[in-house]
Amino acid sequence: MERFTNRVVIITGGADGLGKAGALKMADEGASVVIWDLNEEKGRETLAELKGIGSDAMFRKVNTANYDEVVAASREVIEKYGKVDVLINNAGITRDATLKKMTPDQWQQVIDVNLSGVFNCSQVISQHMVAEGYGRIINTSSVVGLYGNFGQTNYAATKSGVIGMTKTMGKELARKGVTVNAVAPGFIATEMVKKMPQNVIDMMEAKIPVGKLGKPDHIASAYAYLASEEAEYINGTVLSVDGGIVI
Repeated sequence: MERFTNRVVIITGGADGLGKAGALKMADEGASVVIWDLNEEKGRETLAELKGIGSDAMFRKVNTANYDEVVAASREVIEKYGKVDVLINNAGITRDATLKKMTPDQWQQVIDVNLSGVFNCSQVISQHMVAEGYGRIINTSSVVGLYGNFGQTNYAATKSGVIGMTKTMGKELARKGVTVNAVAPGFIATEMVKKMPQNVIDMMEAKIPVGKLGKPDHIASAYAYLASEEAEYINGTVLSVDGGIVI
């Protein structure tokens, strides 16, 4: 089923991990996928995979925390495709430390990417969507944004902030044809997580009611659903994809 034929999708942080899974899912269902990421090597590898499944794809090295770079990259997308139908604000970083040990730089780096980056992309791209009278914005939050996590004051603050932004943007943009929703992943078996000691993974799994870590494809499917026509009446919500860990 190709739900996204003739749709143009931008995925930030789409070179690897959850973003890559989302990019491949959208491309597999017919979308032209644009990846914005700082990792050029991974970005070009993923671009080749996207083209291999028939997507009219594009990769650009973009620092979403830099407003001017976002503006320039968006112009290039509009010049090539003429529109943007879906924006998935997936890019994010961690700089973990306890409150006592966290440096101002660790705090600011996470704020810049995880919060300001979402603002920059949403503010710029939503203007094109409003002009077309159609759009889907999907923001990646986290279960950490819902219940906090030891050693992640900065990350939890940004992911909570993304939820507030999602609800506010949903109120502002929905009447203009643009819905805004968030996905809150739980513990997902990304390559980074798989490298953790097995005893740590076992402890993580023990906390999850379904008894296992999620897969990147679970998040990709959530992205695709919220981006689809089937989700036209969903706006300002947070979809937790976490196996029930926050129950």
